[in-house]
Amino acid sequence: MSRLKVAVIQMDVKLGETEVNLEKMEELVYQAGRSNPDVVVLPETWNTGFFPDNLIEHAEQSGEKAFARMSELAKELGVVLVGGSVSNVRNGRVYNTAKVYDRKGQEIVKYDKIHLFSPGKENEFYVEGDQVVTFNIEGHKCGLVICYDLRFPELIRRLALDGIEMLFIPAEWPHPRLDHWRTLQKARAIENQIFVISCNGVGLGKNIKFCGHSSVINPWGEILKEAEEEEVILLAELDTDVVEEVRSKIPVFVDRRYRYYQID
Repeated sequence: MSRLKVAVIQMDVKLGETEVNLEKMEELVYQAGRSNPDVVVLPETWNTGFFPDNLIEHAEQSGEKAFARMSELAKELGVVLVGGSVSNVRNGRVYNTAKVYDRKGQEIVKYDKIHLFSPGKENEFYVEGDQVVTFNIEGHKCGLVICYDLRFPELIRRLALDGIEMLFIPAEWPHPRLDHWRTLQKARAIENQIFVISCNGVGLGKNIKFCGHSSVINPWGEILKEAEEEEVILLAELDTDVVEEVRSKIPVFVDRRYRYYQID
């Protein structure tokens, strides 16, 4: 039996208070480290919040500092750190970027959020990403998406076809769409036969209340652990053998008939 211990940090991110958020992130990561997890996960845009009006200023000042500190923490604690996402500036433009660091503090993957939430004008503040990424944890292939990406099953099916066993979703998902958040995660887990590990924010940003309910869902669609709406560290152990069990009992990838899905 192969097991992976995950600590999900559901954080109350303060809008535009980058130093406060950095200190809180460090405090919570150290706290999570006391449970000896293999993997620690952070929420979306934990450095700036989602997102202050003077975003580019906050992202310029805090982005590289945030990445550097996550690398140091991963090495110090000997964990894989799925660093949520960080608002950061590259070539004068702001990106919503997730990075993953291995137990030695080395960056192993970078993902810029592809789907930007146009109803909230995210696309007017950030530049969309253009690459789909995967990475490995203890020999298990993983995918990484951010928040609104969850609504696009084509992206996550592509990751599943590429062989991922688990999907990490840092987010700042708001009310009143809690039911969508919970339902879409279960659907993505069931249809792709993968673990879904989500890390949402809580608290307020502008007039938005973030709905929390970070969760760990297995490939059967069963919720192993789920937070409520307070700042908390969610701990879960994944039996990674379940992926193979589910796929052998319900072989959807073998039984796919792709030729019928194409639109002329």
